[in-house]
Amino acid sequence: MKLSLDPYMFRQVPLLELPGLVADLGYQWLELSPRDDFLPFFNHPRVDDARVAAFKAELEATGVGVSSVLPLYKWSGPDEDERQAAVRYWKRAIRITAELGVDVMNSEFNGRPEQAARSESQFWRSMEELLPVFEAEGVRLVLEPHPDDFEEGGRAAIDLIRGINSPLVSFMYCAPHTFHMGNDAAGIIGYAGDLLTNVHVADSFDHTGSSGLRYIVNPPGSTVRVHQHLDIGQGEVDFDELFASLASVGFDGTVTACVFAWEDRARDSSRFMREKITDLLMKQGMQL
Repeated sequence: MKLSLDPYMFRQVPLLELPGLVADLGYQWLELSPRDDFLPFFNHPRVDDARVAAFKAELEATGVGVSSVLPLYKWSGPDEDERQAAVRYWKRAIRITAELGVDVMNSEFNGRPEQAARSESQFWRSMEELLPVFEAEGVRLVLEPHPDDFEEGGRAAIDLIRGINSPLVSFMYCAPHTFHMGNDAAGIIGYAGDLLTNVHVADSFDHTGSSGLRYIVNPPGSTVRVHQHLDIGQGEVDFDELFASLASVGFDGTVTACVFAWEDRARDSSRFMREKITDLLMKQGMQL
């Protein structure tokens, strides 16, 4: 099992200094999430082969590995021009990942929930183009349902991934999305079984609580999705249940700390999450 850090709160740290920072925080692995100087949100990668090689050398020098690369593109968007552009961005990102010597990429379904059928159709078109590239480069894909994607439910997302019918594609459980996925960690994790390979760990509040008034948005009836990525214990996710469920299915993949809420104390938050996740794993007899 790997314990990894999503260093998004440190995205202003120069790329070549990032591995050393992650090592100083006590992590051996990082998940390379979007950065403006590497794989920015929804745009073509901003890095050349020389920069990739320099980053790889820094990783090796510090003893830090990349557990996964996480791009976000509009590959399921209802607009066809955007979809085609996203596929081009994906192809370059896959090759960059392979050049780094990394064999896992995480991402989201994307698309639009109000155009779910159209978005799913676009998703399948993109998968038909991209699966051969993943296969050629020896890179696996891990997908998660995200609030405001065309598919937000945990079990439905697992069924969709099974429909891809590829050993290269698996499921991620994202703890801060628990209340958008159906608030059933044990059921969803059990349903996924060995299809579950990655877990994102952060806390969040149950937006459905207090008769749906945990958050108040205006105007009433707005379709916004609200969640957080907080330190464990600051929200309402049941982490004892979550980690017991992971143990029950024999989970042996990657667990990633992905708190975004505390840039003003990012170092303390990252260290706290490492210690807390380690304690939760040990409590269930799970070893790193």
